[in-house]
Amino acid sequence: MRGRFDKQLEQLNDMLLDMGAHIEKAIAMAKQALLERDIELAKKVSKLEDDIDQKEKDIEGLCMKLLLQQQPVARDLRLISAALKMLTDMERIGDQASDIAEIVAESTPVLTQPQFAEMADAVIKMVMQSVEAFVKKDLQMAKDVIKYDDVVDGLFESVKVELIELIRADATSGEQALDLLMVAKYFERIGDHAVNIAKWARYSIAGRKKSEPKNSAG
Repeated sequence: MRGRFDKQLEQLNDMLLDMGAHIEKAIAMAKQALLERDIELAKKVSKLEDDIDQKEKDIEGLCMKLLLQQQPVARDLRLISAALKMLTDMERIGDQASDIAEIVAESTPVLTQPQFAEMADAVIKMVMQSVEAFVKKDLQMAKDVIKYDDVVDGLFESVKVELIELIRADATSGEQALDLLMVAKYFERIGDHAVNIAKWARYSIAGRKKSEPKNSAG
């Protein structure tokens, strides 16, 4: 019985990695659509979001099966509950990648801030490593993700200052600047969700939470 349970836990890890890969792809596609002002590519992100939502449901189903059909010990319960909590943040990341793509599709803002590419690359790294930290039970990797959020926050503040100056210098660029500010905010939120995932990974490994995950906005 335990052998079957362990195999299902391995399946859970594989499914989480697969969902994480789809999320990373969605962020990367949204980034490319933004940088190249590719409306058709932006529209494809919403289809990928549907796939991510389905993967969330499939993983939830497996977690419920593990809880109901097996007799998990305390360590197993901690791991499964952490996975379920992670799912919420992973799904929201997919939503926010789609939100970025939607802004590109509707307004195609002219990009002037190089920090957008840096922010996208940074949050992709955070998402990938936060999920891997859970699967590999790598406590240091989880801690590194949490710490790296400072980089994303710094890039967001830099973009915000530049866009405010852009509005002051040219009031006609206000709408475009606001669109870009929303894009930056979505990237910043993705970083927050990656931090949440890393904290749940840390909880699944260490059995304790030093602090509650960041509030998930929007």
